[in-house]
Amino acid sequence: MENKFFVDSQYLSKGALEKKHRLENDPSSRTNHMEYMPGMEVIESDVRGQVMGQVEAYDYSKYTARDVRAALDHATCSVEDFKALLSPAAEPFLEEMAKRASLETSKHFGNTVYLFTPLYIANYCENYCVYCGFNCYNHINRMKLNLEQIEHEMQVIADSGMEEILILTGESRAVSDVKYIGEACKLARKKFRMVGLEIYPVNTDEYRYLHECGADYVTVFQETYDSDKYETLHLLGHKRVWPYRFDAQERALRGGMRGVAFSALLGLSDFRKDALASALHVYFLQRKYPHAEMSLSCPRLRPIINNDKINPLDVGEKQLCQILCAYRIFLPYVGITVSSRESAQFRNGIVKIAATKISAGVSTGIGDHESKYTGRDEQGDKGDEQFEINDNRSLHAMYDDMSDEGLQPVLNDYVYV
Repeated sequence: MENKFFVDSQYLSKGALEKKHRLENDPSSRTNHMEYMPGMEVIESDVRGQVMGQVEAYDYSKYTARDVRAALDHATCSVEDFKALLSPAAEPFLEEMAKRASLETSKHFGNTVYLFTPLYIANYCENYCVYCGFNCYNHINRMKLNLEQIEHEMQVIADSGMEEILILTGESRAVSDVKYIGEACKLARKKFRMVGLEIYPVNTDEYRYLHECGADYVTVFQETYDSDKYETLHLLGHKRVWPYRFDAQERALRGGMRGVAFSALLGLSDFRKDALASALHVYFLQRKYPHAEMSLSCPRLRPIINNDKINPLDVGEKQLCQILCAYRIFLPYVGITVSSRESAQFRNGIVKIAATKISAGVSTGIGDHESKYTGRDEQGDKGDEQFEINDNRSLHAMYDDMSDEGLQPVLNDYVYV
């Protein structure tokens, strides 16, 4: 498939190489990341202002052990309490935070843990995000599954017993348009009880169409809520427009989606402020759309093809655990997902404390579920992965491990009438 976006520097013309160099080194050559591009829907909403007002005023260095103690003593966690629990002053209280988080999780979710698997159906991308393996200048094997191949991959996954699937694409409208994604949703609805999407942000009417095709919920990574840092990381493409991405979940809810999920990619910027912004994004939207199901993810950076130096800044497992415990204490009813970016040991532990959902049988490549699940390979060519996973357990291994940990794995809890 010919497309000017999908080749790396060794295949680019001299002019294209010069453009790449300018994007990286000359900020004036980039479009304004706060201005909408043609075709992008602008919605009237006060959520962004509420979230960013709190984040901009957040000075986590001012919080003390007394503030953390008060936060843990309160029956209900306020925004101010949450800020204290995210601060460095809370680190000595991590064990107590974990106990409180575990209590809240048990109270609202019992001992259940939900299992799902992602399915990447295309890895073409028109964005230049410097940390992502799919970025348009990274030389990788590109692939887009046709509908027959999508159905085949879905059948392999369904045969494993999985009942929830998350459909993902690279961010290319030119290759993976909304109709193509909708057809994938229709196929998924025939085989799975729950269908999620993690695609490029779209307009309200397009979310409505995808919901009608069978999608239940939408996940959007804001990546970082620091708009200045965001500008230096997203140099080209529609993803560069920070406010359009921010409002994606609200457009999805207005389009009829039952649920939405939120995340920052921890390690791109100040992780404490990004964690605060992610949770407040949920907090304010939850009050505006109380009927909606909302969830949080907490991924960290992972190495990518052609760049093994992509790693999170200042975010170790201890800091990640602190964030997840603070999320659970602040938002006790919200689902929390921990991805295969983390180790099996960490995931086994955190589902007993704060997390409620976990992926299994994961591949971030294109067209390789059959080879990974069965050892056979009838699909032929494969597309390269978005990032390296850390936990590659199958559904059955994950199910057994969760059961051994005293948890109840859940594949689906929805009854459709």
